[in-house]
Amino acid sequence: MARIKPRALLIQSKTKKGPSQLSVATIVIYSLVLVAMLFFLYASYMYWSRRSVIQMEDKFSSMENNVFISDPKISEVPKYAVIKTLKGSITVELHKEGSSLEVVADFIDSCKKGHFKGMLFNRVIKNFVIQGGAIEKAGATEDWTTRGKQYGQLGTSLKHEAFMLGTSKAKHKNGEFDIFITTAPIPDLNEKINVFGRVINGEDVVQEIEEVDTDDHYRPKTPIGIIDVALKQEV
Repeated sequence: MARIKPRALLIQSKTKKGPSQLSVATIVIYSLVLVAMLFFLYASYMYWSRRSVIQMEDKFSSMENNVFISDPKISEVPKYAVIKTLKGSITVELHKEGSSLEVVADFIDSCKKGHFKGMLFNRVIKNFVIQGGAIEKAGATEDWTTRGKQYGQLGTSLKHEAFMLGTSKAKHKNGEFDIFITTAPIPDLNEKINVFGRVINGEDVVQEIEEVDTDDHYRPKTPIGIIDVALKQEV
């Protein structure tokens, strides 16, 4: 084989092709792929960030809506109370809106402690109210007795109707909790009673209690009272 001279080698190397250069089309494609990747990463970041914010908002909203439910006294607030009396049962739907919620919580707490077992209806005013609880603190009906008869003649279009369940606004001491069930519309009910429920079944029982014979102080001549109160979610 013939030897290639150095000069000939140099000439031959110059004639070899250098590395091929990227075309404009290839650069454009790579750029578009890079932009697409950056957009995907940004979109993913925004999606997960937004999802975290929504989850936090839902959590805080749930905490706000259940602020009273965290109270152990009303952790599972029943919707109804069945008052079992010697005359029959009275079913009450409990109102849990606004200021009634705190009263309902106290009522439920009293039920769980058996406060109403054996409680007597110590005042029965026809066409007015029946009351159960401590008679020495019966001020809510004390100044109503002279007006009871005239209230019995009022129409049913008044704001406060018959068969509403309430308790006196006076603070309950030593676990006391008196109850009132109206038997006629009472215009100034809010001045005396915190209403927290409505009778939905057993109106005839209320009326039967209302018809018992009473003395001059509106106390039933024959004792009649509550056997027990059952709390329920459904009736």
